[in-house]
Amino acid sequence: MAIVVYDGVGLFELGVACDVFGPNDLTDLGVPWYQLSICGAGGTTVTADGGLRIEPPHGLERTRRVDTLVVPPTDRLDEVPTGVFDALRRAHARGCRIISLCTGAFVLAEAGLLKGRRATTHWTECDDLARRYTDVSVDPGVLYVDEGDILTSAGSAASIDLCLHVVRCDYGSEIATRLARELVVPPQRDGGQAQYIDTPLPSLDSSNLFADTIAWVQEHLNEPLTVADLAARSAMSPRTFARQFLAATGTTPHQWLQRQRVHLAQRILETSDFSIETVAAGSGFCTAGNLRKHFSRIMHTSPQAYRRTFQHRTG
Repeated sequence: MAIVVYDGVGLFELGVACDVFGPNDLTDLGVPWYQLSICGAGGTTVTADGGLRIEPPHGLERTRRVDTLVVPPTDRLDEVPTGVFDALRRAHARGCRIISLCTGAFVLAEAGLLKGRRATTHWTECDDLARRYTDVSVDPGVLYVDEGDILTSAGSAASIDLCLHVVRCDYGSEIATRLARELVVPPQRDGGQAQYIDTPLPSLDSSNLFADTIAWVQEHLNEPLTVADLAARSAMSPRTFARQFLAATGTTPHQWLQRQRVHLAQRILETSDFSIETVAAGSGFCTAGNLRKHFSRIMHTSPQAYRRTFQHRTG
């Protein structure tokens, strides 16, 4: 296995890959661990994102002899040497497994390796990745994507999730769980990247046709409301209301209402110990089953798992 480094390389993700795939005291389990190398273009010194200078002990020729290549992120994509892209393409062509961490997906996309594939990256960069590389199917809601020969991870901490997933695939759950325990991280996290994404409604000033209706609904999310109720409050027919609401906000009234209720449920889960039934009633879902269904669809995790991750604890 080798990690490719270049100017602007992310130190956190580089450290994750070194920690997971580097030397580990697992000999008592009889596991032959990865043989990890760090390589760079032309044997030149690399300046990482924090200004730290790294001297890769190997050149890119090392990529010709490994089974797996790890591609960390960089904030200087335009300065990645062309030799890196060539090395990645050659490695992939001969069957090498390639793993990108966080925005390392941009390096893979620039090399043409994500064409026609599903991939992910840090949620703040997903739109840019999709816009720059229109032949890539970008999934902003997951922690990682495994396409077999090419794997991509979401934001920084998701690098741990993907690297442990690789260990699990290569050595099984027992080894991955032990390594996770040594790193003091969960072997597998619930949900995906969606639970970390801030997705506020586009701001509407007081002159907007729906500003008053939206403000009123946000104060009454725990009440039984329908799209017809919203239309009546806006003095429109349901069909006209739905059409104009979509044009003004970029989403349908029903989708907006469900997402706002999920946001309210998030706040209740974060700040209380109320039962799931009480959270459902307080956020307008009426039943725990409805809450679980819509929460899981939007957040890609369960209400209980979300609470365990984000609940504010004192004392």
